[in-house]
Amino acid sequence: MVFYICPKCQKKWQHPVGICPFCFSDLERIKTSQTKVVASSKVLIPNLLHPKIPYYALVVEDEKGMKYAYKSVQERKIGEEIIFETAESDGAVAIWKAGYDLLDAVENIVALLSNLKLNEKSKVVILPTLISPVHNYFRDNTSTEFLSAILEYLKSIKVKNIKVASQSLDDAPILGLAQKSGLSAVLAKSKIDLLDLAKTDFEERGKVKISKEVINADLVINLSALKSGKGVSTDNLFRSIEKDNYLALKYLYGEDFIAKEVGKLDNVLTIGEAIHPQRSDKFSVFRSLVFASKNSANLDAVFNVTGMVSSLPKYLKEIDVSKIEIVGRSILEVERNINVVL
Repeated sequence: MVFYICPKCQKKWQHPVGICPFCFSDLERIKTSQTKVVASSKVLIPNLLHPKIPYYALVVEDEKGMKYAYKSVQERKIGEEIIFETAESDGAVAIWKAGYDLLDAVENIVALLSNLKLNEKSKVVILPTLISPVHNYFRDNTSTEFLSAILEYLKSIKVKNIKVASQSLDDAPILGLAQKSGLSAVLAKSKIDLLDLAKTDFEERGKVKISKEVINADLVINLSALKSGKGVSTDNLFRSIEKDNYLALKYLYGEDFIAKEVGKLDNVLTIGEAIHPQRSDKFSVFRSLVFASKNSANLDAVFNVTGMVSSLPKYLKEIDVSKIEIVGRSILEVERNINVVL
C-alpha cells in the first residue's frame, strides 16, 4: 500500500496530489507492507464490473492506519492479515490491481516473482510496445505513464545500465513511432536514447536471428500494451528478430512458429500493462491491472481469460490456463468481459 503524507500538517492522501493543498509542502511517499481485514460484506448480486458471485467486499487497514477497499473471492475473518505468496515456477503469472501509484504496482508485481534478481550491476534492456504512430491516449503502444514507472523503479534499485530498444517491422520509422506516442519525451527526461535494434548485430538461435543486445542483457523487460484477443506480449518479442529473418519465417512457417522460438529466451521478464487495455473494437476500457511473467505466452493467455475473451491466436488456445501458477490477485477477483460496453 502507498499513501502520501504532509510532513508539516500530517494530512494524508491515497493519491499523489503532489503538494499539500493546505500548507503547500511537498508530500512524502509512504509505503506500507502489512494489511489486515477490519470489515467484510458478502455480495450476492452480480453486475457488469463484478459478474462472478459470491465475492467479499472488504475494508483493509495497513500498519499506519490507512484504510482501503478490497475485493476478495475468499472469505476473510476480521483481523486476518492478507499475505501474497511469491511465485515458485518460471511459468507463473502475477496479477496486481494497480491503484493511483503505478510505481507501487510495478514494485509489487516484481516482488511476486521470487526468482527475479536485479541489482545495480544488472544490464537491462526495455522493449516497449511501439506499433502505431498514434498519440498516447489511444493505448496502442506502451503508455508514457507506464514507461515512466518502469524507469523510476529501475532507478530506485540503482540499476544504471538501461537501454530502451525496439525496431519497426513495417515502413514506419521507429523514432517517429516513439515521438508520436510520447515515449521520446519520457526517455529525454531520463537522458536515454531509443536504440533501433535494426542497427544492431544479430545472432542465430536455430532458425531465428535475435539481436545481440537482447541476448547479452542480464534482463530484458518486455513491456506489452495488452489488447483483447491478441498475444501482444509474445508479438512484441518479434521486434528483437532481424526484420528480413522475421518476414521470411512468417512467410515460411507462420507466427505460431516464431512465437514458440522467441519463447525460448530465458532472460525475459514480461510486464503487461492493462490499465486501459483495448477492446476488440480498439476502444480502451479501464481495468487498472498489471500482469507479469517470465513466460510471455502464459501472460497473454491469462490476460485474455480475465477479459473473458475466446477468439485467440492458435498458440494461445493451446495453453491450459488452469495449469498455470497464479500469484497476487486471483483470476476470479479481476475477471469480467472486457468487450462489454458499459
